[in-house]
Amino acid sequence: MMHIAKVKAEKDIKPSIQKAVDEIGGFDNFVKKGETVLIKPNYNTADESPASTAPDFLAATVELVFAAGAKRVIVGESSTFTISNHSISTEKTLCKACVYDLQKSKTPPDIYIFDDHQWVTKQIPEGKYLKKVSVPKIMDEVDKIILLPCCKTHFIADFTGALKIIIGFMKPTERISLHLGKVSEKVAEMNTIYTPDLIIMDARKCFITGGPSKGTIREPGLVLASTSRVDIDIEEVRIIQSFKGNSLAGKIPEDISQIKRAKELKVL
Repeated sequence: MMHIAKVKAEKDIKPSIQKAVDEIGGFDNFVKKGETVLIKPNYNTADESPASTAPDFLAATVELVFAAGAKRVIVGESSTFTISNHSISTEKTLCKACVYDLQKSKTPPDIYIFDDHQWVTKQIPEGKYLKKVSVPKIMDEVDKIILLPCCKTHFIADFTGALKIIIGFMKPTERISLHLGKVSEKVAEMNTIYTPDLIIMDARKCFITGGPSKGTIREPGLVLASTSRVDIDIEEVRIIQSFKGNSLAGKIPEDISQIKRAKELKVL
């Protein structure tokens, strides 16, 4: 298992994020001067953390990435999903979640809605359940990608974390078929198309049942950092399992479909 930093979250979250990343090499090890960095938060909905990325967590990460020397920081997301005449707008979701408030900061990031830009098709050679997928072209144009997953259970996929956050990179029209079966396996297979440079997980709060937008909340009070999606997700499952009444009780993290398939594919 790769090293995972796990630190206590203080009221001011910025030093806690800094400390977690310092334990695995520091922001300077992941972001070089003049680079363009894409930060992928979790805004499938605008429901409060742990359903979505907490505003202070995102703002602090943006500040730290700029401080490490990034020339441009992009906060990219796609929340759009349409089924049975019900739709979710990324712009409305980000507005409700106060993400656009970041543009008032001294060093504002670009708020980038994937739905409004070009998509490219990626083949998945080892895909058993997912053969190809359309993702934002910008993924190939940035220097670094940082993920900000939440810590929570998921009523379909058992849990959602660093692996499943990739669904926000999938073209909205393809998400309906994704959910028709073998969701966890498809999530793992889609993760073979890229490797993020850093993952920082907000585990101050977590869902131990339900999810992804509503659930039973507990408060681990932690911040995690790693370069491995699989390893940080295994630790996330263990954190959830540490609370009585959790929906993952009795499951071996490595045997949960999402993680098991990712390990078979040697996803880091």
